[in-house]
Amino acid sequence: VQLQASGGGLVQAGGSLRLSCAASGRSFSSYSMGWFRQAPGKDREFVAAIKWSGGSTAYAASVKGRFTISRDNAENTVYLQMNSLKPEDTAVYYCAADPRYKSESSYEYWGRGTQVTVSN
Repeated sequence: VQLQASGGGLVQAGGSLRLSCAASGRSFSSYSMGWFRQAPGKDREFVAAIKWSGGSTAYAASVKGRFTISRDNAENTVYLQMNSLKPEDTAVYYCAADPRYKSESSYEYWGRGTQVTVSN
């Protein structure tokens, strides 16, 4: 599975962005997907996950209620809608795929990240 994240950029605090992650290769619909982020000087952290069916989702406490993960299996794409952005959301965001639905970082496949910068 090859993954390509896009949609990052510079946004003011309180604004919104939607990240996309396009997948190619083996059957996308059989993989659960996750979003992670890494800020400068910090460890990579879990943001959100969605089960292969789209029937279950999970969020980090820091983003719950502001971010929404979704997927379109027909388009082989997973999305992360980010609302009410805060400066502490600034990070490189990565999408990942794994046969198992989980919130830990041991995903099998990773894409290149996309930078999100939230200014005051």
